Order: sequence, then structure tokens, then C-alpha cells
Amino acid sequence: MPNIVQRFLFDDLDIRGAVVRMDSVWQQLLTDRDYPATIIDLLGQMSATSVLLADALKQPGRLTIQLRGNGPLSLLVIDCSETLNLRCMAQVGENIGSSTALVELLGHGQLLLSLDMASMREPYQSVVPVVGDSIAAIFEHYLGQSEQLASRFFLAASSEGIAGLFLQKMPSTDERDADGWARVEALAATVTNDELLSLDSEALLTRLFHEETVRLFAAREIIHQCPMDWEKVSNMLRTLGREDVYRTLAANGAVVIRDDLANHTYRFDKAKIDEIFSNVSDSPRSVH
Repeated sequence: MPNIVQRFLFDDLDIRGAVVRMDSVWQQLLTDRDYPATIIDLLGQMSATSVLLADALKQPGRLTIQLRGNGPLSLLVIDCSETLNLRCMAQVGENIGSSTALVELLGHGQLLLSLDMASMREPYQSVVPVVGDSIAAIFEHYLGQSEQLASRFFLAASSEGIAGLFLQKMPSTDERDADGWARVEALAATVTNDELLSLDSEALLTRLFHEETVRLFAAREIIHQCPMDWEKVSNMLRTLGREDVYRTLAANGAVVIRDDLANHTYRFDKAKIDEIFSNVSDSPRSVH
């Protein structure tokens, strides 16, 4: 299964949509993470949704989506650039239990969206209460409120891959065909998770909408390119200050920095810490 997002348009109905599918990129994002299957499912569905939304970015920028709550699942974060470079993470408590219901896992939640573009004086941010009992329902409600356009998401996820089908009604849809949106929505609702995860875009759209005229656009590749940045982390340690860093080193034998979003762990032993502060005024504290 390729790592792609592909837009399409119902020419006769003025309904737009997109298909997203990921396998190797998704598996790369999960490397060395021990998330429970339920969290993998939710994180995967939200990753697919975020790519579908980020695909609409026309300028260099970054879309960051957070789902925060006070339950066992306290945080889901997805970060995607206009080049479809994807990062993600989840924060899960030890008391997650066996529940698979999003409302029980998240508790009282908020949806936070941030769009940062070079053309903006400051990032656009939106914080709204979570409304809906699934990832699809949450974003359908959000788009309905923010864009005043009916939207549908059909999402599937596993540890092997993720996929999604997105539909959105345009302002002129009812003028073109009064029954068009209801018909397309009903047909899309017949899709199965297996079909989402296994069929390519053309086969999926043919299976669901074989009597409609669908124009399929060129696919775009989704990537995960986030190399380790030792210099950036080293600069961060310098800003923390010599005293605090050497105190941590003395207590733990090493300074370990975890970048959950990029899925990197940085470990600094005494030699590396000495090197970081070698050109910083004041002598380092003795470490025994």
C-alpha cells in the first residue's frame, strides 16, 4: 500500500473528497513505541484525518492538531507540513484499562488546531470543546461549525496501516443535484475497514460510486523525515544552564532528552555535557 493522499471531485455534483492510505510511513512512526492497540487505532485515525486537512495547505506551513483530555488518554498530537511530512505522538496513563470508547479514554476534552505559515504574522489557533464519540465525528462537527460545510470522514487504522475517505459538500451541491449529497453519503457509508485499508484510490471509488462521474487527481506522497538534531538539543541544554544540567547528570549518570513528537531519544554522558559547556563561561561543577 503506497503512502499517498489523493483528491477527487464529483464533477456533476460539486462534491469534493480525498483518499489517504499509509503503510510503511505509519509503521515507521510507530517504531519503538509501545502504545496499546486502542491508542494505535485512535492515533492512526487522527493521523489520517490530519493529512487530509493538511493536504489543502497552499503555502509553506505546518498544521498541528491536538486532542487533549483529563482521562487515561491525555494527549494526541499530529503535526503535518504542506509537504505532508508527518509526525505524531500520544500520552497515555498507566490506568488505561480495557476501554475502547473515546469518551471514556479522553474524558473532558478539547480540540486544538494551530496553523503556522511564513505569510502569517502569528499562527492561527482554534480551541474548541470536543463534540463527538469518535475521531470522525469530532472533525465532522468541527468542519461543520468552522467552514459551514457538511463533511464526512470514514477512517480505519491498525498497526500495519491507516486509511481514510473524506467527503465535503460544496455550497453549490444542492443546486446541481438536490439528492446528490445524500446519495453519495449513503454510498460512502457502505465502505468497510478492509476496503479502506486494501483498495487503491481508483478501485475504492469505483466500488463505492460506480454510477457517478468522479475525477481523480494526481496522488501526493506522505513522508516522515525527521532526522535527529543534536545541535538543537545541545542549545536547549545550554539555555537550561550549567548548574541544572550538571545536577541532573550527577543524579542520573546521564542527561536524557526525549522528543516524543519526532520519536527520538537523546542521551548525553559526561563527556558530551562537558563538550556542550566547554565554551560557556564558569567552570563545570564536579561530578562524582
